[in-house]
Amino acid sequence: MKHGIFLIVLISMICRADMNMSLGEQDSRMWETQALRLPWFTRWSCILDMQEPYAHWFVGGHINASYACLDIHIKNGKKNKTAIYWTNEQGGSGTVTYQELYQDVNSFAKYMRSCGVGFGDKVVIYMPMIPEAVVAMLACARLGAIHVVVFSGFSSQAIKDRIVDTQAKCIITCDVSYYRGKILNLKSIVDQALVDSDLERKVILIKRTQEPVGLVPERDLIYAKPEVKNLSLDPVPVESNHPLFILYTSGTTGKPKGIVHSTGGYLTYVFSTIEWVFGITPESIYWCTADFGWITGHSYGVYGPLMHGATIVLREGAPDWPDEKSWWKVIDQYKVSIFYTSPTALRMFMRLGPDLLQGADLSSLRVLGSVGEPINPEVWRWYHEQIGRKACPIIDTWWQTETGGFMIAPTAGSTMVPLKPGSATFAMPGIEASVVDSYGNPVPADTKGFLVIKKPWPGMAIGIYNNPALFKDIYWTRFSGMYYAGDYAVRDTDGYFWLLGRADEVIKVAGHRIGTAEVESIVLEHQSVAENAAIGISDPIKGEVIVIFIVLKHGYQVNQELHDQIINLVRTKIGSFATPKEIYCVEKLPKTRSGKIMRRLLKTLIEGCLIGDISTLEDDASVEEIQQVLQSADLYIKRVRI
Repeated sequence: MKHGIFLIVLISMICRADMNMSLGEQDSRMWETQALRLPWFTRWSCILDMQEPYAHWFVGGHINASYACLDIHIKNGKKNKTAIYWTNEQGGSGTVTYQELYQDVNSFAKYMRSCGVGFGDKVVIYMPMIPEAVVAMLACARLGAIHVVVFSGFSSQAIKDRIVDTQAKCIITCDVSYYRGKILNLKSIVDQALVDSDLERKVILIKRTQEPVGLVPERDLIYAKPEVKNLSLDPVPVESNHPLFILYTSGTTGKPKGIVHSTGGYLTYVFSTIEWVFGITPESIYWCTADFGWITGHSYGVYGPLMHGATIVLREGAPDWPDEKSWWKVIDQYKVSIFYTSPTALRMFMRLGPDLLQGADLSSLRVLGSVGEPINPEVWRWYHEQIGRKACPIIDTWWQTETGGFMIAPTAGSTMVPLKPGSATFAMPGIEASVVDSYGNPVPADTKGFLVIKKPWPGMAIGIYNNPALFKDIYWTRFSGMYYAGDYAVRDTDGYFWLLGRADEVIKVAGHRIGTAEVESIVLEHQSVAENAAIGISDPIKGEVIVIFIVLKHGYQVNQELHDQIINLVRTKIGSFATPKEIYCVEKLPKTRSGKIMRRLLKTLIEGCLIGDISTLEDDASVEEIQQVLQSADLYIKRVRI
């Protein structure tokens, strides 16, 4: 507790029913100590009420997320400190102080209230990575409304699904966003989502350009920032278990699920873990590249750093636009000290060669983080050596939308354990993680199994919106008394966790189950490969066979020797049964704008099935190129309809 006063904690009663997941007195004391570091209006009567699978933390306590992120700093004399640095592809940039952010949030919350938004109302936010998106989130929290942020790369159908499911009372958007040199009309996408809608709702529009925008009378309202700068609005104290937000999973298979997170428990967990893991302080210049539409953008893009009074960096646009050095220029310009991004982005930069970092001073970096998928050892080493100059720890974090915050990660903010490239190291304080077999029994060291969590934690989701049965089914039924993460993992003889990807991303070859992440990590060991994607396609004899798509680093060309080397690498590391049937070299892999590889799309392209919705695809050209590669390889495929 570097920046708080050590608090004397009284022994409190833990209210809980009979359950399999239990919390010991030591853990309850620890979480209470952490919670007491936040600015509560009313103290709780009970630390944890566990009615499995639902956990209610700090019952009876009242708090407000906006107050914890803003008011507390204004009162502590930090009003002139920079809260946000922002920039975009077009060269626009600016600075927002905590006082300015406080005023903007108060003004916008007042305007929302005048539009009929109040306590418990759901508000959809569809905006790019700009300060106004932060304002909208905190304004909702200030009113006790529940925000539903939608990734700005999603289609009108995705917005409509979330509006209908939550019965949202209001949608906040802006006229345009900028991405890869294009101007995207967000307002028209929202309009399309509301076609034939029979629900009464308001659309609050934040204008970024002088271009005219079509408005629907009595529905659409243009927000104009008031000239008066001393507006204030008292934050609404909400009970600790009042929902702060609903965040939908991407829904690559099946209907998206609305994950609900509480206020008090979630804030406590995020506040604690960002300090433990990154060692964040008010002096930190912190850049999390994740979009606000994902849980990383919520927890460690907005709430975590702002509660600590740090300065956050926002950049609107693609990582390699207008040029491949854009991100590194941002780090240099703002002297970023903590940088948190995804292995997908890192692999993209790896293939660009050694000139990538020329002209950018990265000496301000102190900690480097990784999120979103297992980081391959080769990527880990490149990140450490090239971006971190061998001076920055690599903080590989494992967690999920449902967990709210880091679950397994190194702790740069406290005692730093020795790092192993590719391992997320150990569970967070208070987290009991384990690797089990299909019957829920712990597996021996160096044995692949299912990752589970055996004790409750404050950041855990409090349910799936409108579907409590599904919440229990997915996460709490497979293993009694354990949270099922849905990921494969291995724990080595030193106790380090190695994440192997989703248990449902599995290729079954002649009865052998192989995770796509296992294959991809091995292929990436070849010095020529920048990134790759492994998929399984149907085979009449083996059930499935492995097909790999590779992207080569600059300076390498595909040939028979390279092809054979990669095949032999997989055979040697996994076994002859895993010999890839085909390897295809492409310029780019199909990805969503959040950086996720669309393996489903690769599979449908090879098997000639109907592609379906690719509205979140970043670049349509990747599909055309893959089709050409497959056809030139004389592989028979049916006509594909997009």
